[in-house]
Amino acid sequence: MKSLGNKRTPRVLILGALILTLAACGLPRSGPNKREIFAGSVQRQGDAFVVSVTDRVARASSVAPALGFSDRFKNANPIGSDTIRPGDTLGLTVWENVEDGLLVGTGQNAAVLEEVQVDGAGFIFIPYAGRLRAAGNSPEQLRDIITRQLDTQTPDPQVQVRRLAGNGSTVSIVGGVGAQGVYPIERPTRTLSAMLAQAGGVTIEQEITQITVIRGEQRGEIWMSDLYEHPELDIALRANDRILVEEDTRAFTALGATGTQDRVTFTAQSLSAIEAIAQVGGLNANLADPTGVFVFRNEPEAIARQILGRTDISGTQRFVYVLDLTQPMGMFNARDFSIRDQDTVYVTEAPFATWDKTVASLTGSLSAANAVSALN
Repeated sequence: MKSLGNKRTPRVLILGALILTLAACGLPRSGPNKREIFAGSVQRQGDAFVVSVTDRVARASSVAPALGFSDRFKNANPIGSDTIRPGDTLGLTVWENVEDGLLVGTGQNAAVLEEVQVDGAGFIFIPYAGRLRAAGNSPEQLRDIITRQLDTQTPDPQVQVRRLAGNGSTVSIVGGVGAQGVYPIERPTRTLSAMLAQAGGVTIEQEITQITVIRGEQRGEIWMSDLYEHPELDIALRANDRILVEEDTRAFTALGATGTQDRVTFTAQSLSAIEAIAQVGGLNANLADPTGVFVFRNEPEAIARQILGRTDISGTQRFVYVLDLTQPMGMFNARDFSIRDQDTVYVTEAPFATWDKTVASLTGSLSAANAVSALN
């Protein structure tokens, strides 16, 4: 008969081997633990500043995208809808009080000149009147100019000038609108909001819609919601303006013990750490360590100096912000701490979750070992 000790020896050896294997190889996990993150801090000869989030840190690190129009955009007066510009197309009609006039043929009472193009220099050519400057004048002013020129060659001419929509008074609209295209600047559509309405309105959710206006070398960006909250942003349009309507492209990455691990786009103009966590399904109740919520970010020199209270910082610095949601002020700090574009939000696993994995791994391995031992 074999002794009981001899039977247990293989199991003890197998258990020891499993423990050594787990210790050497480590358990499956989604990323570093708290101890490993703190070990990589500058304070411990690492390459990142690990900073606990406080009210002061939340305020210093809160930087919102600077959107808005310059004074040159906001101070531009609405253009006269009748002002003629280079590229416009005009329609002219001339009546003469003679049977055989300069422009009017025999048996006719009027000469119609349709689609007279204003050239790039702002001039038009009218037979017997010559090359006349049209740009900068209203149709009525141009009518007087043509009448005076023709009056020296035909008695009492009557002239009518009509301004048609032309390339010189149009804007282009692309992106998230009902109908992209090129639109003329007319009396009802001389401002940004009116032109957007003319293009079918914005089709993107207003909270995350950005509007960009490009005018020559100038460029201005605003939030769609600000357009109606701040009347001064409803700027007057100019010929050849380009209007781009697009969805906010900012995003952060969620990793670790959260409801989901993904790259997540912003759903509002500003996003707090609490809102970011909620957006990915909150903390995983079976895995997450609420004392180990981290935000990884590259901070510019000015903000890094302000947060650390140091003047010897040079260039962009790596920061790891720490949020402890179990502290009395932890939730408030997380609510006030702003997530920025390209941030990484990482939640570590709780120690008990690691222990649970270890036990589960050992239990499964021992079960296998028992099965093998039973065959002997």
